[in-house]
Formats: sequence, C-alpha cells, structure tokens
Amino acid sequence: MSPRTKYRLILGLLTPLAWLPFWVLYLISDLIYFILYRIAGYRKRVVRENLTASFPDRSPQQIDRIEREFYRHFADLIVETVKLLHFTDRQVRRRIETCGYEELNRTSADGRPLFIMLGHYGNWEWVPAVTLHCRKGIACGQIYRQQHDPAMDWIMLRLRSRFGTFSIPQAQAFRSILRRTHAGEQLLMGFIADQRPNSENLNHWTEFLHQDTAYAPGGEEIGRRIDAHYYYLDVDKTRRGHYRMTFRPIVPDPDLMHEEYPHTLQFMRMLQSTIERQPAYWLWSHKRWSIKRPAADNVNKPTS
Repeated sequence: MSPRTKYRLILGLLTPLAWLPFWVLYLISDLIYFILYRIAGYRKRVVRENLTASFPDRSPQQIDRIEREFYRHFADLIVETVKLLHFTDRQVRRRIETCGYEELNRTSADGRPLFIMLGHYGNWEWVPAVTLHCRKGIACGQIYRQQHDPAMDWIMLRLRSRFGTFSIPQAQAFRSILRRTHAGEQLLMGFIADQRPNSENLNHWTEFLHQDTAYAPGGEEIGRRIDAHYYYLDVDKTRRGHYRMTFRPIVPDPDLMHEEYPHTLQFMRMLQSTIERQPAYWLWSHKRWSIKRPAADNVNKPTS
C-alpha cells in the first residue's frame, strides 16, 4: 500500500470519529483505557519505573493511583487528538482557557521573536489553540519530530494545522527559523523541550525529577541568534477535556546565570513544578531515562 493510499484510509477512518460528541468519545476513551491498562499493559513497566524514580517519597498506593490516572488521561489524549479533525471554535472557547497572553502581546510589540517552551504535559496537541489570542502580524509555528511512517506524518501535520499554525521538522528548525526571521517575519515558535536528545547529542545534563537527565538546548541556541523572548506554557487540566494554559516568562534564577543554558534549565524547573502539582498528566510512558550519562561525564555533574 502506498503512503498516499494509507493516509487516505486512516483519514477516512478517523474523520467519522471526530464528528462524534465528546461524551461518546470519552466512552471510547474508557474502552481504550481498559485495553491499554488492564489487558495489554502498554509500557506498564516503563511507567512504573519512571514514577517510582521520580517520586521516591510516594507510597506504593500513591504510585498506583497516579499510574491509573495517567492511563485514563492518556486514553483521553488519544480521542482528544482525533477530535482536532472536527474541533469547532465554540468547543475551543469552552474547553481551552488561555491566560497571560496580554503580557505576551505587550512583549511582542518590540518585534522580537517569541519562543514558547512546553512539555509533554496535559494535551500538547491542543496547545496551538493559544495562538488564536496572539496579535495580528505574528507568524505562529511549532517544531516537531517527523514520524518514520510518511502516512502518519501527514496525518499528524493535518491535525496540527487546525489552528492555522505551520510546522517545521526538527532537523530544519535552525535554518528555517533564521531564514524567516531575516525575511522580516516576527515568529512565535513552540518547542516541546522535554524530549530526550538524540543519542549522538547527549552533551548536557541536569537533575530533573530526582534523576540525572539529558536535555536538549536547541531552542535556546536558536533564540540567542535572533534575540528571542522566552516563555513557558504552564498547563492545568481543570477537568476532563478542559485545560487552562498560561504563558509565564522564563526568568532564570540567579544560581542558573552561570550555566550555559539558563533559560532551558529554568524551563525544566518550571515544568517539574507543574508535574509535581498534577503528576498524572505528564507522558510517563516515554523512555525518558533509558540512556544514562557516560561514566566519564559523572566526574563533573552539574548542581543545577
């Protein structure tokens, strides 16, 4: 089957689901939860290991509760992502509350780029909806990792275009952003900045959720070249299918100013606070810590 045929087939299967009301989609989500958690045990060992290492002070009963809540949220995330194929403006206004954009718009008046750092937290596929509150004249986009399957890559690009944002593959981010900026565009770019770096780029480490963690400073490296403002998008899940998304300036703590990438490290601190507040809504099934720091690098571990 050609990628184009596969794309049309998947889109044809998902589109009728997207037209279903949310209450029906959440019944489907309950079934997905039962299959993933109770029957298949999807990445259950990874989730349990990540939770146990990240919250060493939590009891086994507390870890169990967070684990179950994570799988319920993960199932919701699947159907909510499909809903992007038919997510009306009225539904967007009812389900996504955006805060702090007034300050963001005031900051953007100087014409400098705006870099928004966020994590795999809450519903990151609905995050582009916040750009609906940005003032006119700002080009809004996001950096993404391409799928290995071309058909699935096209599907995800279709979903992520719901709010009029453009998507730049991670490998092209540096050149594409610099080219657009030098052409006179003012950009607002979203970076999901909590992903594990590629295995050949494990050069920067810090402590995150009580674990030695590699981080990717690419957003900050690009931002320095174009004098960007940095913001963190803090997410609350207020109830099922409802989110509050708040822009917060990233202002590094004084003890981070000697670090090479203080804004990225401050972002990680802010994200950790968000996760500790509502731990079930981060992507615990990701193998975030599967690669360890080389032994030679442990001699000079950072304190940040």
